[in-house]
This record gives sequence, structure tokens and C-alpha cells, in this order.
Amino acid sequence: MDKQTSILILGAGTFGLSTAFHLAKAGYPNITVLEKSATFPPELSAGNDLNKILRAEYEDPFYAELALKAMAAWKTPLFAPYYHETGYLLCNSAAAPEKSKISLQKSLDSIRQRPEFSDKITPVTSRDDIHRVAPAFTGPMQWKGYFNSFAGYASAADALQAVYSACIALGVTIHLDSAVRTLIYSGDICTGAVTTKGKQYNASITVLTLGASLGSVLPQIKRQVIAKASPVAHIQLTADEAAQLRGIPVTYARDLGFFFEPDRRTNILKICPSMAGYTNYDTPSGLSLPCDDSAFIPAVDEAMVRRLLRETLPALADRPLIGRRVCWCADSADSEYVIDFVPGKKGLVVVTGDSAHAFKMLPTVGGWVKDLMEKGKQDLARWRWKEGSDAAEVDISWRVGKTTDFKDVKDMRRDPELIKAKL
Repeated sequence: MDKQTSILILGAGTFGLSTAFHLAKAGYPNITVLEKSATFPPELSAGNDLNKILRAEYEDPFYAELALKAMAAWKTPLFAPYYHETGYLLCNSAAAPEKSKISLQKSLDSIRQRPEFSDKITPVTSRDDIHRVAPAFTGPMQWKGYFNSFAGYASAADALQAVYSACIALGVTIHLDSAVRTLIYSGDICTGAVTTKGKQYNASITVLTLGASLGSVLPQIKRQVIAKASPVAHIQLTADEAAQLRGIPVTYARDLGFFFEPDRRTNILKICPSMAGYTNYDTPSGLSLPCDDSAFIPAVDEAMVRRLLRETLPALADRPLIGRRVCWCADSADSEYVIDFVPGKKGLVVVTGDSAHAFKMLPTVGGWVKDLMEKGKQDLARWRWKEGSDAAEVDISWRVGKTTDFKDVKDMRRDPELIKAKL
């Protein structure tokens, strides 16, 4: 690929920004990014979040290796301010289903023999074991699992902002408030895109990094990836309450949910329930795509959040929840990424299938996309376009529960001020 190649990237989330950054750093000067959101970080980006888990535990050793490389990159100057190595408490509650226990064991097996984790893994088999790694927790927590001190979390939105600024400094052009209406072609060659405002952008190579919204621009992806939502809730703590929880490990009961130490600026505690995810097939295309309104969570997930808090921090279990919303990801059938040229088209690359485990790769994923573009083909079979695969028809091994479509959810919970605004 010639250094003067004009490159158009659609989407300024985790995949898009990382791709722009790596290409610009490698000396490609003609890079334009179009982003639907009028604000940054993008409203729909899964990376636009207080925090994301950084860990190398995977059922598949291939991804464990990639995660370790990414975690090393999180310690380089651009990313280091946003990496917090608080450790990772990964367990199952006493009521966990067998599927959850098997998944946890596979995750542990993927790292326990690696030299990087020598003296980093502590078994958790009793309440006393939990007290030793997280003395702030006061709930019963009859959990079993392990504590990994070589893990933590990223301040996600802040890290995205840093990469955005780095891209601008490297000469990348980023247009916000620029939703794409359609791709444009000359025969089988993709030559760019047209925005909903009618502005046309031409490029030699167009890269689609549209996350859960991909199907709205590339319907031929079909159900190879599906938009899937995960609930998120928050609690506003006082300064004293936040101080008591400062430095707690990322805490994840695979069958209940997970949370992080409070945000260091706002004292907000983020909590996510365990579940298999929600789809939204009520769309003109019949593909699962993000809802126009994502400021809610199902009542069953709010109950799960409170159950998790009763197990860990019972004093907070009945506190008001704020910032209720669902976070949209693009799930593939096998939780593999799809990083490939679109079959039957020239000049069109797709980067998708984050499957809720991509943010940790922010420092590195763009390098994989750059390599693909320079080689002109995908050498890794696992990351190729998989025509005919159906992410809606599989039971993801590490997800607990069953996927539900939002049309079948009757009881939604919103923040009180949003309820008033709708009345």
C-alpha cells in the first residue's frame, strides 16, 4: 500500500481510532475519520465509558497472548496514565451454574502456567481469602475463584480522548456529526461514502469500524455479527465512601456481575450485571441494531445489580441508581474479531466482532488492521469474513444466561429525571 493512499475510516470508537493512530504513526498522511456522534467520545461507542477491564484471562490462549501484548502497550507513555493495576478478583457465587464454573476454570488455565503470572495468582476458597485482597467488602461473599494481581482496568473514555488527541497531532482529519448514509462504488470498487448531510468523501480504501451499527451501512454482514446490549448502572458515592473503596480490585462474580473502584474524579461507582445480552431486531433491515434510545436497563438486571451489592457492599444495595443505560457491542458467533477485506469488493475493509472483549486492545488493534491493509489479505483464518455464520444461533461459552430481544422485555428502569422528561 502506497504511503500516499487516501484512507477513509468510518467510526471513531476503539477500532477506528486505533486504526487511524497506527496508520498515521506509520507515515500515512491522508487519513480521514467520519464519526456520527456530534460529541467525543462518541455517544454509542462501547469505549465511551468510565472504565473497562484489562486482563489476560481467556478461554483461548491465542487471545491471552494478544491481551498480554496489549497490557504491555498500556504501560507505554500515551496509555500509561489511564491504566490502573488494581488486580482482578474473579469468582463464582455459591449459586453459580456449572457453565459459569467451567468458563472460570478455562480462564484460569489460560494464564496459570505462564511466567508472567508467577506469584500473581492467589486462590480464593473462603471469605477470609477475599478479606485479604479486598478488606473493604463487608458482604457474605461465599465465593470461590482466584485473585490475579497482574490485571486491573482502564479509564476508558479518558484513554479514547488521549488517542483522539494523538491522532490530531499526527495529522489525522476527524469529522464529528458526520453519520454515513451509504457507501459509494464504481463497479465492485468502494470509492468512499456519503453522509446523511449529503457530503461525499472519496478514498482509495474505506475502513468500516462502526461497532454495533455496522449492519446499517454494510447489510451484507447479515448475522455474522449482531448488535448486543449489556446493562450498566452507577451509584454516586460521597468522598468518604469513595475513599474507603479506593484501590479495590476489579471484582467479578461470573454469575452476578462486576464493578470497579469508584471513579477518581467523580466518586461514581459503576456496576454491570452478568447476563447474555439483549438484541434489537425491531429494525427496517431485520438485523439487530442499536436502539435510538439506550438510557434504560431491564428491571431484572437492576435486581441483579442489587443482588451483587448485597453480596459485596450491602450498605449500598438499596442506594439510588444513576446513569442507567445499555452499552452496545458487536457479537460474533465465536467471539472472534473479523478483520478482513469485504469479499466481492475492492478497497473495503471491515473491522468488527468486538464481542465485548476489545477495549483492552485499544493500543494494538490498529496495528493488526494496518498489517492487513499493507498485505492485502488476512492470513489468520480466525479473523476472516465468515459467510453464513450466525451469531444469533449460538450459546456463547463465557456468557451467562440466554440472549433476549428487547421486544420481549416488559419492565424497563430509567433514571427519574429521564422519566419526567418523557412525560
